[in-house]
Amino acid sequence: MTFYIFLFLAALAVFCGLMTVTSRNPVHSVIFLIGCFFAIAGHYLLLNAQFLAVVHIIVYAGAIMVLFLFTLMMMNLNEASEGHKPALARISAVVSAGLLLFILIAALKKTEPFAPPLTIDHSIGLVKALGNTLLNEYLLPFEFVSILLLSSMVGAVLIAKRDKSPKPELE
Repeated sequence: MTFYIFLFLAALAVFCGLMTVTSRNPVHSVIFLIGCFFAIAGHYLLLNAQFLAVVHIIVYAGAIMVLFLFTLMMMNLNEASEGHKPALARISAVVSAGLLLFILIAALKKTEPFAPPLTIDHSIGLVKALGNTLLNEYLLPFEFVSILLLSSMVGAVLIAKRDKSPKPELE
């Protein structure tokens, strides 16, 4: 049963990815990209990584895609303002994609088959195990990152609140 769910999610991710690239409407591209993100989150759930799936949906499908969508709506793109790409750019894009595919296939041919582990730990990827690891083994780096994020947030607020009154000119 899990195999069929994997195949469905993989097909959905590939379909949404292709529709993201080939869609002419930028808003439709963003919506297809959100669908692709949900399919990838489903793969994380199949791997028993619930925390990663939820964070993936919140960060990518929630925050970043909303930012993309609002940016596209504010840009007001339409076909009249967007010029057509020259044939040389299209040909070079196809050649670049073909070379990338060739390199990926050549790299995958040299890999060795992956042997699954003999024992499976079902607690990997759970929120409880991640919290125990973060707050026991990696407490000091975790606190350093929180201080770094706090200081960057304070810096961003100070830059945004800078006094914008006109300065008197010296004669």
